[in-house]
Amino acid sequence: MGYGSFRGGVHPFRGKGITKEKAISEYLPQGELVYPLSQHIGAPAKAAVAVGDEVLAGQILGEADGFISAGVISSVSGHVRSIERRMLADGVISDSVIVENDREYRPAPGIGKLRDPKEMTKEEIRTAIKNAGIVGLGGAGFPTHVKLTPGDDGAIDYVIVNAVECEPYLTGNYRLMLEDPEGILKGLQVILRLFEKAKGVIAIEDDKPEAVRRMKAAAEEHRVQKASIEVCALKTKYPQGAERNLIFSITGRKLNSKKLPKDAGCIVCNAATVHAVGQAVCEGQPLMSRVITVTGDGIANPGNFLVRVGTSCRELIEAAGGFTCEPKKVIAGGPMMGMALTVPDVPVTKTSSALLVFQKDPVAQVKKGSCIRCGRCVKVCPCRLAPLKMWQACKHYNYELFQKLYGMECYECGSCTYVCSARLPLTQSFKQARMMISGIRAKAGKEAGETG
Repeated sequence: MGYGSFRGGVHPFRGKGITKEKAISEYLPQGELVYPLSQHIGAPAKAAVAVGDEVLAGQILGEADGFISAGVISSVSGHVRSIERRMLADGVISDSVIVENDREYRPAPGIGKLRDPKEMTKEEIRTAIKNAGIVGLGGAGFPTHVKLTPGDDGAIDYVIVNAVECEPYLTGNYRLMLEDPEGILKGLQVILRLFEKAKGVIAIEDDKPEAVRRMKAAAEEHRVQKASIEVCALKTKYPQGAERNLIFSITGRKLNSKKLPKDAGCIVCNAATVHAVGQAVCEGQPLMSRVITVTGDGIANPGNFLVRVGTSCRELIEAAGGFTCEPKKVIAGGPMMGMALTVPDVPVTKTSSALLVFQKDPVAQVKKGSCIRCGRCVKVCPCRLAPLKMWQACKHYNYELFQKLYGMECYECGSCTYVCSARLPLTQSFKQARMMISGIRAKAGKEAGETG
């Protein structure tokens, strides 16, 4: 199979050399654990415990409340100290279960029970994934059991493992591929059992040759009979890992914002998500931990850490040696799509991927200017949009024009902002406009339902 590439994109400084050779080390939290009931797309989970309750590692703290929802699992043993509202990395305030950690990490009954997916029905596999509380670990947080229930299993002919990790500085998935490629293959084989016609494709950028080599070796050793598994090296370019770009690069099929990958016959899952699926179905391990990269010139001992969900980001920074100086910027996630933190007193959630600490803030040091109509934003936009015209619509709160310019097709990759000579906050404006429009649409839909 030949692989292409998407139009546009940028080549930001990679920054991965700081941690790419740092093996994953497990960090066990010492302080209280904070479990937001809303750390996924869809309805927040519903608290399943009360203040004072004793909890065990692997126990459900919050039950999925609706079809598009996900359960929240305790990653430690201890007792529920409170249920209160806490702030997340993106500034959202969420009802959260606060667990006092007894540091014994006693497992709940049934945790770690081995299962053979070949002896499980499709329904049993999907139920196991749902009960494990797995969501997309690439950042989107869409409930995985919902993604793996497309309605027509026979219409899916590609299961794509997104191991691209195109966001600068992040190396968690890279280390996962180097240290446990069999775990990723195990999860992919589980998913392929749901889609008999599907071909498995593991997509990796070509600047990670060692990851490509190890995943190919694992695929050759563990190849399934009913569906082949192929490892493909894609061109290194940001945002190669965006779902639409990935699907186009591998299959040549195009999608817009009104369609889902299943409409193109594809299921796309992040490599860490696939790894979690294998652990949940085969090893009886719910989603309690994830790999996080802590890096930047402002951190003493950068590295990749296996961190329990609910751990304080401040505690994780201290585990990485603390700040080398008073940082000018701390980012949750990558520099292109992450969120700047005002304080690191927020919990690690299922969608956390990195903590970046910088001694200087390069954005703050550059003065904003006026657009010179250089056209660079148009050239790099992978969605083929007109960022300048969208920016002008946003400045005047003209959301009708923004939609006519196909602004809702934007997936906020940040490429236009990265190349903007005037340093205009393009992506931030588009993000705000899209949120406003989505809110207006939701309100209109609710009112139409009430009057209908």
